[in-house]
Amino acid sequence: MPSNTSTTSGVPPAGDGGQEKQKMLLSSETGHFSMIRALHLADLVTELNGFCGVMSVFSSMRYCLGDPRDFGAIWAALIFMPFGLFFDFMDGRIARWRKKSSLMGQELDSLADLISFGMAPAAAAFALGMRTSLDHLLLSFFVLCGLTRLARFNVTVAVLPKDKSGKSKYFEGTPIPTTLSITFFLAYCVSQDWVLDDLPLGLVAQGTAFEFHPLVLLFVLHGCLMVSKTLHIPKP
Repeated sequence: MPSNTSTTSGVPPAGDGGQEKQKMLLSSETGHFSMIRALHLADLVTELNGFCGVMSVFSSMRYCLGDPRDFGAIWAALIFMPFGLFFDFMDGRIARWRKKSSLMGQELDSLADLISFGMAPAAAAFALGMRTSLDHLLLSFFVLCGLTRLARFNVTVAVLPKDKSGKSKYFEGTPIPTTLSITFFLAYCVSQDWVLDDLPLGLVAQGTAFEFHPLVLLFVLHGCLMVSKTLHIPKP
């Protein structure tokens, strides 16, 4: 479920929203498909978020294997990410509508978000030309910042200040779905045919061990914003 609502879905304390039943099903030692039966509808929608992320990564890989001027696969990679955001938004809505929170929802949401808004943008950046060794390290830094941000949310969500409805008052650091802002910029680059050797700002320190594309610093900046402790963004 959405990282800002997965544990605060507004379910009345009197009903555990199916959590005890889910505990029982998940801990069951019998039945090959007991885990599938334990999933709520909102969890299945979260899985669709993860599916979009995986398909985005695969599409970026397919672009690397084909004609670099055939942008069909890279467009698919970029389009799958906003679809992931749609499912990330809808799973929380469904959980509140059905008044069912999910113990697995928070973990599923974090893992799906990491794929769709962490790994998928980094894979698209690689496909579009950020392929030097230093580019790889900086893109890895970005993904690890997203991983750390999601883990911190899971640990601290219960202690963050809440409003009257029980929802956290603010995001600590930028939420990982905001990496879509970079995705939209990459889409603009593709539309202008600014890819591979024609990436904006070019290549710095070419021919050395430290060559990199300055454009990758957008990912570094966003990674730093995600893990910031002092940046508090009010929730709508």
